[in-house]
Amino acid sequence: MALTIESRITLSDGAKIPVLGLGVWQAGAGKETRKAVSAALESGYRLIDTAKLYGNERDVGAAVRESGIPRDEIFVTTKLWNSDQGFESALRAFDGSRRELGLEYVDLYLVHWPVPQLRNESWKALVKIREQGLARSIGVSNYTIPHLEELLRATPVPPSVNQVEFHPFLFQRELLEYGQKHHIQLEAYSPLTRGRRLKHSLIKEIAAKYGRTPAQILIRWGLQHGLVVIPKSVRPERIQENADVFGFEIKSPDMARLDALDERSHLAWNPEDLP
Repeated sequence: MALTIESRITLSDGAKIPVLGLGVWQAGAGKETRKAVSAALESGYRLIDTAKLYGNERDVGAAVRESGIPRDEIFVTTKLWNSDQGFESALRAFDGSRRELGLEYVDLYLVHWPVPQLRNESWKALVKIREQGLARSIGVSNYTIPHLEELLRATPVPPSVNQVEFHPFLFQRELLEYGQKHHIQLEAYSPLTRGRRLKHSLIKEIAAKYGRTPAQILIRWGLQHGLVVIPKSVRPERIQENADVFGFEIKSPDMARLDALDERSHLAWNPEDLP
């Protein structure tokens, strides 16, 4: 079935996550984030991804509430920051995030980074939060295969999502396949390489071939790999452009050429450094 902006993927816990979302990292706090979220919702996005670290949970929540869109149609994600990890502190941090958002529940709560010695205690807190119905789904972010293996050994409740940096220059094929095997949905942040590789000759060539922008090619590449993709922008025209990725399909030979760009190039801090 052809993907559309309304398409959702059913997670292992039965929740349905939109395939395309708006990330608000470095969107700042205040009007800019509110305008970006409002523009995204008006363009048909139904997934908004924030985090305590971003300092804009309050603005995301306000834009969601003011949108007039039924709450159960919008999928809101936030995250547990490193300084709040541990069982009791994670519970407190979640309460703080929910207050900032001004929402009765969040759709997805993630452990932001696999902090050594604390991540499994944090996970126990997330399980409790889900059991209370305060987070519909729970997951992790920046987890490598060894981190996931450790977590799956330690808990009867597996993560529904693993949000990681993912683009053709960091094509984490093994992690993607591991997630598919264990029913952990991979979600791609920085899918547009933070703008740094949009002028790469191959991406420009393929974009011209399909009559699309380089950003649209990168987003579509992620969608065709079965990812949830959350490009970040604060400009309404870019937000709309990034959503216009459902009227075409990248052919297999061109997908393979994009796959071959992989150079294990992290833009964010590399989580493989965390024991």
